[in-house]
Amino acid sequence: MSDHARVVIIGGGAVGTSVLYHLTKLGWTDCLLIDRDELASGSTWHAAGNVPNYSTSWNVIKYQRYTSKLYAKLGAEVDYPINYHVTGSIRLAHRTERMEEYGHVKSMARAQGIDFEVIGPNEIKDKYPFIELDDIKGGLWDPFDGDIDPSQLTQAFAKGAKDKGARVQRFNPVKAIRQKPSGEWELDTKNGIITAEIVVNAAGYRAGEVAAMVGQYLPLVSMQHQYLVTEQIPELTKLKEKLPLLRDPDVSYYLRQERDGLLLGPYEWDCKADWLNGIPEEFSFQLYPDDLDRLEKYIEAAIGRVPILGQVGIQKVINGPIPYSPDGNPYIGPQHGLRNFYNCNTFSFGISQAGGAGKTMAEWIVYGQPEWDLWGFDHRRFTDFADKDYVHHKAVELYQNEYEIGFPVEERPAGRPRKVTALYDALKAKGAFFGARGGWERAAYFPRNAKEAEQKLSFHRAEMRWFAPVAEECKAVNERVGIMDLGGFTKYWVSGAGAEAWLDRVICGALPKLGRVSLGYALTERGTILSEFTVTRVAADRFYLLSAGSALWHDTDWLQAHLPTDGSVTLEEASGAGSSLVIAGPKSRELLATLTDADLSNAAFPWPSAREITVAGRKVLALRVNYVGELGWELHVPMADLVHVYDAIWNAGEPLGIADFGMYAMESLRLEKGYRSWKQDITHEYTPFDAGLERFVKLEKGDFIGKAALLERHGKGEAERFVPLIVETPTADALTCSIVFDGATQVGIVGSGGYGHRIGKSIALAYVRKDLSAPGSKLEIEILGKRYPATVAQEPIYDPKNERLRA
Repeated sequence: MSDHARVVIIGGGAVGTSVLYHLTKLGWTDCLLIDRDELASGSTWHAAGNVPNYSTSWNVIKYQRYTSKLYAKLGAEVDYPINYHVTGSIRLAHRTERMEEYGHVKSMARAQGIDFEVIGPNEIKDKYPFIELDDIKGGLWDPFDGDIDPSQLTQAFAKGAKDKGARVQRFNPVKAIRQKPSGEWELDTKNGIITAEIVVNAAGYRAGEVAAMVGQYLPLVSMQHQYLVTEQIPELTKLKEKLPLLRDPDVSYYLRQERDGLLLGPYEWDCKADWLNGIPEEFSFQLYPDDLDRLEKYIEAAIGRVPILGQVGIQKVINGPIPYSPDGNPYIGPQHGLRNFYNCNTFSFGISQAGGAGKTMAEWIVYGQPEWDLWGFDHRRFTDFADKDYVHHKAVELYQNEYEIGFPVEERPAGRPRKVTALYDALKAKGAFFGARGGWERAAYFPRNAKEAEQKLSFHRAEMRWFAPVAEECKAVNERVGIMDLGGFTKYWVSGAGAEAWLDRVICGALPKLGRVSLGYALTERGTILSEFTVTRVAADRFYLLSAGSALWHDTDWLQAHLPTDGSVTLEEASGAGSSLVIAGPKSRELLATLTDADLSNAAFPWPSAREITVAGRKVLALRVNYVGELGWELHVPMADLVHVYDAIWNAGEPLGIADFGMYAMESLRLEKGYRSWKQDITHEYTPFDAGLERFVKLEKGDFIGKAALLERHGKGEAERFVPLIVETPTADALTCSIVFDGATQVGIVGSGGYGHRIGKSIALAYVRKDLSAPGSKLEIEILGKRYPATVAQEPIYDPKNERLRA
């Protein structure tokens, strides 16, 4: 048998069927879903079926609320019965920090029209009369939380899609996948060959097996997740309405009513990853053996909190596989290195996210870009550092901390280090506290004593043990000279006769002249920001590109997809070939002058320009730019020379008061300059004009990718504008996605927030309504549930004329 479909989806759980359903909603009906067994026979059938809206991420709240709203109408729309109970939920708080987190999440949710409430113990008791409130400070109420039957949900999605013309094949496992010279995919299945233009891997915990069929490794592991269901509880049989879903994150369990009993699901510390050496050939509708000993203390805690739980016996125990990525987020989007092959898998919370997943995946396929920027769900956020050992250790760590508070900075240690520069051991010996970014270890800060080296998590800067040493690092950069090993940039060499013309089409602004450096932005076809590059022209037909370390596979895929086919341009990825030493501060020229014969004067080496120079006898590419806003250079040094050059700079700099500085200091310094952070301050939901980056757009030049759409959007006028704000907050800085208000009206959202040590003030970089973006505009920002005055500042806040950069 042979078959053909425009899109083939592999995997018939809640997520796969949602993709099928949403594709048909967008008019793509020549779609086929195939499953190795019956629909919903993987993780879906044994899922607890909870449907929360809660998240500490702005877009995840949006995405999950889309899901819960869809479920409320799906049954009627497709004429299929679904048991969906909207009961509301209570999240308990034992700690003040938890209540603060709830204040932040409530603010984000309310900005999206979801009426979360932070409530006190008495209100909790009113909503949940069977609870004991010892040591409870309060909670968070979500009126739209609830539970759904996962198998019915899956069948409803499938029926809705089939009614519009899509097809479903059950009991048809895929044995092999290959790509034809035409670009089409050929799937060898039990029932014959299927040809497809596009393939979606929605195979749940078997997604890694599907990825292997196309020569790829997908970083996921299956964790055992247990929950138990009690016998009938007399008190519950008398209720007219179901109890709200109860979560106790400080203890790490959820508890909800299941018929007239209770369902208890802990996330235990003594957790277990399984199938590390392969998945059994047959596991559909199967479970692991019970292991209740691991849950004992959580069961006891839940009984103490809700005593009726302990009055009856256990009716059944479910212990099934749930796929986990290293950070617990799923994979939605293109597969690195392949064309027309997508991931929509590895959902730890698949039922609450299936609706949003289907919508996002369908938009990727149909439009080439989803409405929401869900970079945190793109599998390309992990590159080759995420091997099996890393995934295993990170997934266990994540499961253990599933309900932990989302503090602004936490550097979890499992699976590290993965990628290091040649300076790692030397900086570690100096006491550096490291954080991993894009798999690369970078010094976060340099503790001055043992106490400062201990990670203390808090929302309040005075309680963060790194705050004082970071202040000293910022002072050194501001007053003397600092040095930073900034490894892990994504780096490319672009060369060839067609390099200039090609880059001119890729970048929306002007290319730099020979020996000069500029910022360049690549846009989507919709005219929004895709990526940011530092572009250096080292020859007429040769360019050096830098982008975010985490963007390696993202940018590589995009650049390679747009390369000309005539061989006129060569793209060479060189991210691991060296590191970047940042030398910054008013004494940086004086320092470097002792180590090089190059002329470092403004006339010979102006800002922003680039030269190949010799430092301490080693050739380096020196860029007179930096991310901290002081006189300085980035020295791009081959890895083999890194230690030698660093040691020479340090020794020469000691008489000048040189100091090491790390990522946390750089973050403070860049906020004062208003330098944007990719995927935090600039995403594909904003254009360069929204982001205040119009100086990097050259509309008068020839065509560039996204130009037509950008012209159209700009012609209609921007609704928002990116601005820096000075926040009058005594202890805590604005978190990402804190909400900006004008009186009672929501008028903006924060991208980045933090403390500016040079100016001694709290800063928020935010998008606000354009009519309120003028310097001096008085607004408020809600931080941890409380409002604080904020004033729009002139950009940049620090050194507004860039006199220190040009010194």
